[in-house]
Amino acid sequence: MKTSFPKDKIEIVLFESIHPDGVAELESTGYTVRTHKGALEGDALLEEIRRAHIVGIRSKTTLTGEVLERCERLLAIGCFCAGTNQVDLETAASAGIPVFNSPFSNTRSVAELTIAEIVCLHRRLTERSAAAHQGQWDKSASGSHEVRGKTLGIVGYGHIGSQVSVLAESMGMRVIYFDIASKLPLGNARQVGSMSELLAQSDVVTLHVPETGTTRGLIGRDELGRMRPGSYLINNARGTVVDLDALADAIRSGHLAGAALDVFPEEPARTGDPFVSPMQGLSNVILTPHIGGSTVEAQQAISLDVAHKLARFVDTGSTVGSVNAPEVDLPEQPTPEGGQRPHRILNFHRNVPGVLGQIHKAAAELRVNISGQYLRTREQVGYIVIDVDPSDGEEFVARINAIPETIRTRVLW
Repeated sequence: MKTSFPKDKIEIVLFESIHPDGVAELESTGYTVRTHKGALEGDALLEEIRRAHIVGIRSKTTLTGEVLERCERLLAIGCFCAGTNQVDLETAASAGIPVFNSPFSNTRSVAELTIAEIVCLHRRLTERSAAAHQGQWDKSASGSHEVRGKTLGIVGYGHIGSQVSVLAESMGMRVIYFDIASKLPLGNARQVGSMSELLAQSDVVTLHVPETGTTRGLIGRDELGRMRPGSYLINNARGTVVDLDALADAIRSGHLAGAALDVFPEEPARTGDPFVSPMQGLSNVILTPHIGGSTVEAQQAISLDVAHKLARFVDTGSTVGSVNAPEVDLPEQPTPEGGQRPHRILNFHRNVPGVLGQIHKAAAELRVNISGQYLRTREQVGYIVIDVDPSDGEEFVARINAIPETIRTRVLW
């Protein structure tokens, strides 16, 4: 039987300036790592990754189904960010390629930016700063307010929303929130029964929801019209959640006193590319270039988290943290004293009835000694991991590969 693929032959390609701690983590395991500062597109991207075993990206690199289908050696994808919209997850899953991300490592950074924006909007700090830079001295208190005593409405009470809640309450704000699921409140926050109720009661509305079919266009003209006159809107979630033309009209009319946006429906692919938005030039509007999670601390935590998940998958077969593959948590394979550790067979297959029976039938016919077995299924894909005695591995793998529903089989030993 062939030996396991040597670690130094595992090729990893990382794009978009992944934090060096994550790069070092992967290199320390013995993998060959190539890095790129920016994103690549089209033929340049394909040429760089078509022979890679692992690809790591952030938000500006797009891995379409067409690209993935031409990367025959690809074992896994790491999204060194919270989102995975830039990857065709279905195509990846159907090819037995798990995709890993780090959905919570930037939580604090996004929460802190949100709090900063709440204060800046209430004090009109960006306007005052711009005027001072232009030589204008505007010491007026007009339009400036404390945040203490104001009501913050949080749409989406997940990891970020709940942390914003705690920080806001520590500043003396009253916090209400709306979520499609019942969530245990932190501190004195209170869950309301509808978004309409939240919009009507809030001095500031901040959005912390994922991009889904139900959240696209979540805030449009009707929703903006239900907000309190003189209130503020913050979107640090996803660009498609807010109708920017409607928001711009609400700012111009004076119905809203300001807004802060860190995400947009269409964003430049790289630093230095032109950026255009209907929100540009409006009074008391803060626009930032998708930097909610762009702190050194967050990028370091994300890089280490994703690197660890990728290394565990390559080394042990663990898919914990994958967004598109069945999650199987696996122990390390100890080597018995004076013996040889079991061969670990990792098999992705189409999730249809009868596959497990075929595998067990092959094991019985070959009299394979199975010391461990782990199985999970998810939608159209199943993932089974089997530890067998070294002498049983080769023929058993051949029989598994002969099963029509098999997508991909990999062996560790």
